[in-house]
Amino acid sequence: MKFSIKFPTPYTVLMIAIALSALATWLLPAGSYDRMTYNSDANTFEIQSVDSRKTIDANQDFLTKNGIIIPLETFKSGKISKPISIPNTYQEVNSKKQGLLDVLYAPIKGIYDSIDVILFVLIIGGFIGVFNKSGAFDEGVGHLSVKLKGRESILIIIVTSLIALGGTTFGLAEETLAFYPILVPVFLAAGYDLVVPVAVIYIGSSIGTMASTVNPFSTIIASDAAGINWTVGLSSRLAMLVFGTGMCIWYIMRYANRIKKDPTKSLLYGTKLENPFAKSVKNGGDVPVLTNTSRLLLVLFALTFVIMIYGVSFQGWWFKEMTALFLVAAVVMAVLQKLGEQNFIKYFIQGSRDLLGVSFIIGIARGVTFVLNEGMIADTILYNATNLVEGIPPMLFLPVLMGVFFVLTLFISSSSGMAVVTMPIMSSLAPVVGVPPEEIVNSYLFGMGLMSFITPTGLILPSLAMVNVNYNVWLKFVWPLMAMLALLAFVILWAGLYF
Repeated sequence: MKFSIKFPTPYTVLMIAIALSALATWLLPAGSYDRMTYNSDANTFEIQSVDSRKTIDANQDFLTKNGIIIPLETFKSGKISKPISIPNTYQEVNSKKQGLLDVLYAPIKGIYDSIDVILFVLIIGGFIGVFNKSGAFDEGVGHLSVKLKGRESILIIIVTSLIALGGTTFGLAEETLAFYPILVPVFLAAGYDLVVPVAVIYIGSSIGTMASTVNPFSTIIASDAAGINWTVGLSSRLAMLVFGTGMCIWYIMRYANRIKKDPTKSLLYGTKLENPFAKSVKNGGDVPVLTNTSRLLLVLFALTFVIMIYGVSFQGWWFKEMTALFLVAAVVMAVLQKLGEQNFIKYFIQGSRDLLGVSFIIGIARGVTFVLNEGMIADTILYNATNLVEGIPPMLFLPVLMGVFFVLTLFISSSSGMAVVTMPIMSSLAPVVGVPPEEIVNSYLFGMGLMSFITPTGLILPSLAMVNVNYNVWLKFVWPLMAMLALLAFVILWAGLYF
């Protein structure tokens, strides 16, 4: 009798992560740094320690005496609004071990906390469901596959580059979940497997985030928290963006061309294709003729995403505005198709149902953070990581520090949260170790960005769930690329020491 061991589903992977996080609260001592928040109305600092809270007048002397190298003006200008960690204030606290009930409640709390992202995904699903009813996507993909015949690799270059550009400028991440319904049928029609569209979209976003040049949610916040202007160290990030994106495109194209020539080389060869968006692929036959209604619907479909990107980039939109946009677009599409109220609801709900699993994954992943924060071991991990890198030579310090941020991303998945918690502490080591503070910021970006390729508490599991690709398949695909990007990051960090 043959036994086959299947890799667990994303839900199980995340519940295991929650359970392991709870176990860590039994093995590691609880601890906390003091936190400082600036009150702009009273021009005061509010200091929150484990068992007390005090308020003092905001002044530069207090910052200097406490090893905080952030200029006072940075707080006054509103660039740092979240509580920051105060160096050398770590202390152990009473243990807050997380038990069975905490593990049970964690995914529920995570779903509550991420309801804005979940609703965004569900509305996108409804939007796609209404649009697919028209058949316009089938016709559009058919035409596109004919026009790209023999030049499909151009699509990989263009899409990866554009998404990387979004990642490096405004942190394009959660928004990419909206791109899978569009691009999966296109890449499948071009003769690729489901790994390729995930690679193009997710790797594009990850390398852009890893090489964040002007990203306000990571680079600017981290630079402010390190007490430097965000433009310092920009050349290193530009180098990572150019060379890293080129490396990613080469890697994806190498795999895509190999499986196009020989489908048996696909990591998914022999597995059943089960994807809610795969039904749009046309295999052979006559290319459908685009009707005027289909052309109008395709323009509206594309315009919705253009407006979303514009709103996020220039109008300060977030999930509330993006969700409303897709809801309105779905209604307009229903009107153009003359669906009627009952059919609109029918197809909208069907589309949302296709992405219900993705929504649950997003919420459960957030539950890991609750266990770590409530168990109060995140600061303990940061404290020990700081002791690990303190006092080592600069050439070794930066790669090790990048590795520290790589690991910390498992516990602190928010880029802005990571910046305000870690940067005041890590940047205080810069003059002691003898490295430029901007390279500490770059180590943070490169380490956190590299982990984003695989971290189960991030967006990779929801992205894989969009196309029904297993996590173990993704790990097998992406680890060689991560090794190459890590080496590239080391070289760029070392160059930053001397140039």
